[in-house]
Amino acid sequence: MSDVILSIKDLKVSYGGIEAVKGISFDVKQGEIVTLIGANGAGKSSTLRAIAGLVKPSGGSISFEGTDITAADPTETVKRGITLVPEGRRIFADLTVLENLKIGAYLRNDDLKDDIEWVYSLFPRLKERSWQPGGTLSGGEQQMLAVARALMSRPKLIMMDEPSLGLAPIIVRGIFDIIREIHRQGVTILLIEQNANMALQTADTGYVLETGRIGLSGTGAELLSNEDVKKAYLGS
Repeated sequence: MSDVILSIKDLKVSYGGIEAVKGISFDVKQGEIVTLIGANGAGKSSTLRAIAGLVKPSGGSISFEGTDITAADPTETVKRGITLVPEGRRIFADLTVLENLKIGAYLRNDDLKDDIEWVYSLFPRLKERSWQPGGTLSGGEQQMLAVARALMSRPKLIMMDEPSLGLAPIIVRGIFDIIREIHRQGVTILLIEQNANMALQTADTGYVLETGRIGLSGTGAELLSNEDVKKAYLGS
């Protein structure tokens, strides 16, 4: 049996005739952390949105655990074990932390107690703020809540779109510690991140997207040491 959990083949995504993703192919193996890096507009978010069923590809295919999900809607992708932590967090500001977590498990009909305790063990600050409205949390705490909410569906693959965006460096380090801990607990991760240095230090495999195409690929360590990547994305 293949250890590839997600396979993208010649994926294309268009918006009103403008092609944002221009035929990319890559695989994500079970238990990997894979990162997509690149400038704004390179097609990273469009790729995740297509995998999540939020936009329909204009070409190519997406398969998950050997099943074609190219035409799947968001509910079906969650049922299959894929969740997306969107850019900008998008928590429910008027609902409590606990209510936000329960919404993450909306497709489940079993007891949530153990999973709530599990995400509270990952994010102790959320437990302290369990009854606070999400909108009263700090930016870092809201990002923690967005990740915790996604974990409540028990995903096999969690996709994160810019989890460190707008956060202070010390909070960013904490978010990446959590990403590594989630990975240690067996969840496969597909990560988009502007902080290319942190992303490549964390990832097993990385892909550099340039105007809708994959320009470079390699292990995280290989891309960190690549001179073109250093100049373009690492500020050196």
